[in-house]
Amino acid sequence: MTSSPVTIPPASLTEGPELSSKEVGRAQGLYASTDMKTFGFSMVFNLAFTEGEFNGSTAAMYGRNQILLEDRELPIIGGTGAFRFARGYARPKTYKIVNIDAVVEYNVFIWH
Repeated sequence: MTSSPVTIPPASLTEGPELSSKEVGRAQGLYASTDMKTFGFSMVFNLAFTEGEFNGSTAAMYGRNQILLEDRELPIIGGTGAFRFARGYARPKTYKIVNIDAVVEYNVFIWH
């Protein structure tokens, strides 16, 4: 067994992928490289909304993300505020990779 780095990324939640897009919240959490055979991460994130209709609410996302696959899915396992008792899923799609940073689009489907 080898150790893997745990990363706590600072990430903005924006309305679009452009740098000029309005920030509506922050992604708060961590991910660790946990797959010995493929490029994959275990991810624990809260989507914390700071603007708009869901200001003050969070949605909790947890799961395995094989980031090189085009079709992938992460579960939404709960939340706070407007998303209390939420269930659903997120469909991440890598929009752009620059060095070690990435712009990822998350299409999120939540029942609450």
